[in-house]
Amino acid sequence: MRLIIFDKPPPYVVNAFIDNIVYSYRIQPIFSQIPIGFTLSLSLGSLTIRTPNFPIQLQLLLGGFHAIAMEIPNETAIKKPKRLTSVVWNHFERIRKADICYAICVHCNKKLSGSSNSGTTHLRNHLMRCLKRSNFDVSQLLAAKRRKKDNTVSLATINGDEAQRQDAFIKPTIMRFDPDQRKDEIVTVASGKFDQDRSQYDLARMIILHGYSLPMVDDVGFKVFVKNLQPLFEIVPNNDVENFCMEIYRKERGKVYEMINGLHGRINLSVEMWYSPEGVEYLCLTAHFIDEEWKLQKKIMNFVTLDLSHTDDLLSEVIIKCLMDWDVDSKLFALTFDDCSTDDDIVLRIKDQISQSRPLLGHGQLFDIRSAAHVINSIVNDALEALREVTHKIRASVKHVRSSQVAQRKFNEITQQVGISSERRLIVDCPGRWDSTCLMLETALEYRGAFSVLQEHDPSYTSDLTDTEWEWTSFIAGYLRLLVEITNAFSGNKYSTASIYFPEICDVHIQLIDWCKSPDDFLRSMALKMKDKFDKYWSKCSLALAVAVILDPRFKMKLVEYYYSQIYGSQSLEKIKDVSDGIKELFDAYSICSTMVDQGSALPGSSLPSTCSDPRDRLKGFDKFLYETSQSQNVSSDLEKYLQEPNFPRNCDFNILNWWKVHTPRYPILSMMARDVLGTPMSTIAPESAFSIDGRVLDKCRSSLNPDTREALICTQDWLQMEVKDGSRLSSHSVRPIPIAESS
Repeated sequence: MRLIIFDKPPPYVVNAFIDNIVYSYRIQPIFSQIPIGFTLSLSLGSLTIRTPNFPIQLQLLLGGFHAIAMEIPNETAIKKPKRLTSVVWNHFERIRKADICYAICVHCNKKLSGSSNSGTTHLRNHLMRCLKRSNFDVSQLLAAKRRKKDNTVSLATINGDEAQRQDAFIKPTIMRFDPDQRKDEIVTVASGKFDQDRSQYDLARMIILHGYSLPMVDDVGFKVFVKNLQPLFEIVPNNDVENFCMEIYRKERGKVYEMINGLHGRINLSVEMWYSPEGVEYLCLTAHFIDEEWKLQKKIMNFVTLDLSHTDDLLSEVIIKCLMDWDVDSKLFALTFDDCSTDDDIVLRIKDQISQSRPLLGHGQLFDIRSAAHVINSIVNDALEALREVTHKIRASVKHVRSSQVAQRKFNEITQQVGISSERRLIVDCPGRWDSTCLMLETALEYRGAFSVLQEHDPSYTSDLTDTEWEWTSFIAGYLRLLVEITNAFSGNKYSTASIYFPEICDVHIQLIDWCKSPDDFLRSMALKMKDKFDKYWSKCSLALAVAVILDPRFKMKLVEYYYSQIYGSQSLEKIKDVSDGIKELFDAYSICSTMVDQGSALPGSSLPSTCSDPRDRLKGFDKFLYETSQSQNVSSDLEKYLQEPNFPRNCDFNILNWWKVHTPRYPILSMMARDVLGTPMSTIAPESAFSIDGRVLDKCRSSLNPDTREALICTQDWLQMEVKDGSRLSSHSVRPIPIAESS
């Protein structure tokens, strides 16, 4: 061996020639950079350099740099250690000193015999005492040993690499997790406690949050992954995971119950039907409300499996029972159904039941709401059904062009000959999504000229359309495009307030009126059928839509006047007055509530008053009389001040909820009404199902569960996902904080 040292001021460059291999590195006064392949240790004037094959010691002397190449009689790592299969080696480091092997405990640094002839019983006995002193869960150590004996599945047969990794045990460590930490920052690690109980709940929460199937814990691949990730974790069976999920559901339900019943305002309820692939029906009840911070919230309250022979009577009873189970029957403001054809008797029964404990505000004019997105889907189905044969021809035409390269090349030549310069490609629509059908029709219309002469050049093409059919397609495609844009407006913002729906629905109404005047009998008859469905929706929801948009400070009554003049013509003034009277009546009801609150007659946790249930009470009208006779003392009400002030300028970044949060002190009574009205769900459809022709279908995994477990998983998933989307941490009652090593 030969060692060369360059004596000069730092940094020092040292080249070591060992076994015909050159090792080169720079020595700084502070040893912060460690070359790969070397281990440096500094102590009292000496620097020890461990190379892969030979140790070197350098003596640091004043006035220069002196190096001594020597073999250091120190504890060195075994070059090729014997495969360590016992779990105890996860807590010991095996080293060799001279010809003797030692096992050093990573927790207390105690040195014990590490010879293969000594076995591991003495190591396990020491570990039991050591871990108990350190507050470790020693039961997991014993469980890991039992699992090794009892496991009938050979994990090494899964993958050849897995068997090699079995022996590469890692010291039990925990990490400090900081969501704001940069990727290039070093994570602090230290020894800590593995918690089987907490890990089991983590697993259950993961399954709930991401919608995984419960039987995944029985999959061999999952067991292999978990064993390599944490050998101490004991895989729990499917039934135990289900019990953990139910326990999490009960705790989370208690939190949601306290939050909803602690609201000062009222809540709105949406009722939506789901289906299983086998035809089973489910009832999904979701609460919608604006919280104390003026943020729009939603919580799935129940997911009920309906009996195959259920009737309308049973449906209303199920809804009423769910409301009473949550103690919100007296806090309900509006009920939104996903189907406009829902029997009115169901709503009347629910309304009568609720009115027994507390009368509905404004005589319940805003209580019965139907989903706007569903009425749009319904009239789209009518249009597509009327155009079904034409759509079939267009679909067949596109498939013919795309059937071969020869057909595509011939069609491209015809396109150039007729002067079509469109860059859009012909597409075939996706069954079940009407927005893709709209796109297929629009694209085909751009190539109308080429399709019209295609049969002359290609005798195999037999799906040509007549000029009338092309005109029908153009008319309906234009209307479908309007509905696509409106549906995107509804579903683009998951937390849309009720105020965004009025102008969009009015545009649909105006378009239908014009369509009904078409001279074409086919288009006119189709439009009349669609308008008949729309009118049923409009009769139930027009007042709620108008009141919501009036509470938008950018529009107030002006937008109602603008659209009603186009919809009703000469009757617009009368219809506008109906809206004005309706919002005043609702405001008066809230004013009476406010008066009773000031007198201390409100229910705990609610800003709305209780009503005496005594049928002999002869002073039921006194509260209204007191409010009306007290009005003369006030210059103007909240509503009058709000409507008289100038409209707020329109801009894209306007947040209506922030506006009302800021202006609550100025309009204390009107803001109470705005909180309930703006929180009304005018549409119940989910963004991912906005263009779906079919209803919402439950996957086979969830539909195969028992009703209680299914409801627990679906409700809890919704609650946990809301926590994640709101940026808050998952609840800490089942996920306890992980201890971290404090840096010195």
